[in-house]
Amino acid sequence: MSSAGPDPDAPLKIAYLTYRGKPHVGGQGVYTRHLTKALSDLGHTIEVLGGQPYPVLDDRVELTKLPSLDTFNEHYPGRLPGFWEIRNREDILELAQFLSGTFPEPLAFSARAARNLIPRAGEFDLVHDNQCLGYGILKIEEQIPTIVTLHHPITKDRELEMSHAKTRLKRYSVGRWYSFVKMQGKVASKLPRIVVVSQNSINDIHKDMGVSIDRMRLVPVGVDPELFKPLDHVTRKPGHLITTASADVALKGLPYLLEAMAKLRTERDVTLTIIGKPRPGNSMDLIKSYNLEPHIEFVSGVPDERIVELYAEAEMAVVPSLYEGFSLPAIEAMCSGTPLVATDGGALPEVTGADGETVLQCPAGDVDALTAAIARGLDNPELRARIGTAGRQRVLERWTWKRCAEMTVDQYREVLAMPANVAKLKRNGRI
Repeated sequence: MSSAGPDPDAPLKIAYLTYRGKPHVGGQGVYTRHLTKALSDLGHTIEVLGGQPYPVLDDRVELTKLPSLDTFNEHYPGRLPGFWEIRNREDILELAQFLSGTFPEPLAFSARAARNLIPRAGEFDLVHDNQCLGYGILKIEEQIPTIVTLHHPITKDRELEMSHAKTRLKRYSVGRWYSFVKMQGKVASKLPRIVVVSQNSINDIHKDMGVSIDRMRLVPVGVDPELFKPLDHVTRKPGHLITTASADVALKGLPYLLEAMAKLRTERDVTLTIIGKPRPGNSMDLIKSYNLEPHIEFVSGVPDERIVELYAEAEMAVVPSLYEGFSLPAIEAMCSGTPLVATDGGALPEVTGADGETVLQCPAGDVDALTAAIARGLDNPELRARIGTAGRQRVLERWTWKRCAEMTVDQYREVLAMPANVAKLKRNGRI
């Protein structure tokens, strides 16, 4: 940065915030890992401030851990912390939110981040928040220029969970859990710039959260084409499918795929690999009730290279989601050359392209249509080959992490050039 104003070519020092950074599955952890690496490749210095589960990062990216009470860890979700675990005001805040039935992490993490960053305002040019949007983000933005990535409005998760709740008590519980969404809308509406990963998400965020269109900018996510690529030495298994399920939530539509599996298996030998961990809930109940256990394999915690091999082993990948703000699994499968079956939920048509050309598409939430789309692909090897090749080309032309990082830096520069932020940079001694 120059003394006169932000230098448009100078390397930047970025504080990147992610309240969850699950490394192997889950969009936020993947986004964090690859975007921060790509930003480092461009010459910028990134410090990630993260909560559990902590992200896996490139060696050049510093991780500052902001530990939570971890009430919703993978092994004991919903655990009650002991009194000896309470260390500070943020822990008290998190516990109070937890006891009220609200998902506590966005608010508590934002408070921890504010406590850490505000005294260090002179160390950073900009703060990049990855969809936390707690009230503490507004406190940070008062002191340090701030930008936020919003992948999709969590209102969609809430709507789908509410619609799938079977009892009045369950609907009340879901409503309490998602009460943090109102906070996120308030915070997002007050920030000068929101980076959004799809045009569909921009429209939904404007409609559901009241964020002005002129504050949002489209910056799609990416994929590593040197990693996710066809593997000619790996033989595809006949009738084998692959999908990703980072959580057993209504949004991801896994039960619809399991029902489709049950229908398909009445006529043919179909197997499925699920990238994710088996968790008690509706999906596991369906697997047992349809006697699918011998035909389904869960895989988690493996290196990216193994994920690519799994794609290469499958005849088709399936994204059965009811809604997606973008879908990293979709473009990873496409980039791997694996033919894709996907619904029309949310931004999926924007991402996957035209039915019969780069994807086999079906209406979201329609088991019969999903079953038919999968059968259509399994019965037509020429169609699969054509869609696999065209799908990879579509991704190569549009979505790489390098391009995502370059577009993100363009937004950083625009935010830093805003008069209010120039004043902050001067006050903090950054220019």
